[in-house]
Amino acid sequence: MAGHSRWHNIKNKKAKADAQRGKIFTKIIKEITVAARLGGGDPQANPRLRMAIEKAKEVNMPSENIERAIKRGTGELEGVTYEEVRYEGYGPEGVAIIVDAMTDNRNRTTAEIRHIFSKYGGNLGASGCVSFLFEDKGVIYVDKSKYNEDEIFEKAIEAGAEDVITDDQDYYEIRTSATDLYTVKENLEKAGVEIAKAELTKLPTTTVKINDEETATKLMKLLDALEDNDDVQKVYANFDIPENILEKVEG
Repeated sequence: MAGHSRWHNIKNKKAKADAQRGKIFTKIIKEITVAARLGGGDPQANPRLRMAIEKAKEVNMPSENIERAIKRGTGELEGVTYEEVRYEGYGPEGVAIIVDAMTDNRNRTTAEIRHIFSKYGGNLGASGCVSFLFEDKGVIYVDKSKYNEDEIFEKAIEAGAEDVITDDQDYYEIRTSATDLYTVKENLEKAGVEIAKAELTKLPTTTVKINDEETATKLMKLLDALEDNDDVQKVYANFDIPENILEKVEG
């Protein structure tokens, strides 16, 4: 999973750049709005909304933007109604890809996603064609420079985590079941652990090895193009690219 760990770092850098030009704000506002519509406007009673608000604060979103998004979700303010849509398909070498989007126009978004897959050597598949290759998990990221491995492992297990992954150069990845993410995060915070980031994600149960730079470059271009789409919230893929090749592609 080293390639995935490095991909996480690449996406973090990209997210910071997106935040600087406000692009990430749009994605988070959509998440807050939908979370509030589905689970209510009280963050304490709505874990999904609470996590979305935390993401907003991580990128320094003004509190008034957050409040407006919540009120649009609960119907207190008029606004666009977003629909959650999931797309599944294949990239180069048959890499499985899942795309989660929020849109006010499903036909437009579907056409755009289909075009991106086609343009970068992939193809959009039927619903359910690759979802069985992933499992829902919670992942909590903790800065490695602040804790030693034994300490974080002990605290994570005591908090209810399933495992601690150390592949990432900068972060420990504390993994939980999808349903336990919020509880484990709160337990870690009570134990004095500083959380860099926490999220619900999909982890591949099997991976496709990519051993050449050309194919890796095509795949990264496809994933970047999908993530750059305004309606796309998250992208998951089951590739395994060696660190040295991924470094060249990133460069």
